[in-house]
Amino acid sequence: MKYVYKRSAFIKILLILMILVSGTLYYYARHIEPNLLHVRYQTIRSSSVTKDLDGIRILQFSDLHLGPFYSLAELKQLVKRINELHPDLVVFTGDLVDNFAQYPTQGSIAPILKQIQAPLGKYAVYGNHDQGGGGKQIYRRLLADSNFVLLVNEQNRIRIQQSELTIVGLDDFLLGSPNIKKAFQHVPEDGFTLLLAHEPDIADRVRTYPIDLQLSGHSHGGQVRLPWFGSLYTPPLARKYREGLYRIVGARKPMTLYVNRGIGITRLPFRFSSVPELAVFTLQHEAS
Repeated sequence: MKYVYKRSAFIKILLILMILVSGTLYYYARHIEPNLLHVRYQTIRSSSVTKDLDGIRILQFSDLHLGPFYSLAELKQLVKRINELHPDLVVFTGDLVDNFAQYPTQGSIAPILKQIQAPLGKYAVYGNHDQGGGGKQIYRRLLADSNFVLLVNEQNRIRIQQSELTIVGLDDFLLGSPNIKKAFQHVPEDGFTLLLAHEPDIADRVRTYPIDLQLSGHSHGGQVRLPWFGSLYTPPLARKYREGLYRIVGARKPMTLYVNRGIGITRLPFRFSSVPELAVFTLQHEAS
C-alpha cells in the first residue's frame, strides 16, 4: 500500500510541475519575449567600402505587423530606440501592417515613422503583407508621408564625398512583380551595393549580380523555436536562410546576407527563442 501511495503522490507532484512549467513557458512566449528587443551589431568589411564610406552605420528594422499584437504605442517606443542609436541610413524590409483590410488606424502610422532620423535617408521595400489585404497603394502612401523612399525594382545612389553607395530594392517575390534585371541595370561593379529584399531565400537567385550586402526579413527567425528541433514553421522563401548572417556561396563578389528576426508577430501571438531585433551594420574599409 505504501508503494501505491508513494507512486500516486509522485505522479501528482509531476503533474503539478508540468502544469507550472507549461504555464510559465506560455506566459513567457506570449507576454515576455514578444516585448523584448535585442540590438544586433555587425561589421561589414569589404573592398567595396571606400574610405569615404568607412564607418557608415545602416540600421535595419523589419516585419512590424501592426495590428492586434503590435500597437502604435509600441511603435513609438521603437522609433525612440532607433533614434537613440543614431544611424546614418535606415532601411525597412517590409510587412508594416499585419492585415491592412482589418486595420482601422492607418492614418496614425506615418506621423510616428516620420520621426525616424537618418541623415543619409530612409528606404523601404514591399513585404507580402504590404501587398495583400488591399494594402499596396496604402503602403506606398504611408511610406511617402513618412519620408521613406520605396524602392520597387529600382535603385538609388547616395553620394558620400567622392564615393557612392547604391541601394537596390526588389518587389515582393510572393505577391509582387519582382524584376531583378531591371533593378540592377547599370549597377557599378566595384562600388558598394546594398540589396533590400523581403524574402531571404532569393539570395541564390540574385548572387550573379554585384551585391555586397543583402538585407531581408520575412522569417521572424522562425518566431517559435524549440530546443533540438528548431523552428516550428518558416514561410515560403525563408526556409534555407532563416536568421542571422550568411556568406552566399558562388556569388559574383563576396556577398553577405542578413536575415532579420523582425519586430512583430503574425498568425499566433507567440515568440520563443526568437527575440525581436534591430540590426545595425557598420561599413568598414577592408584595410581599416
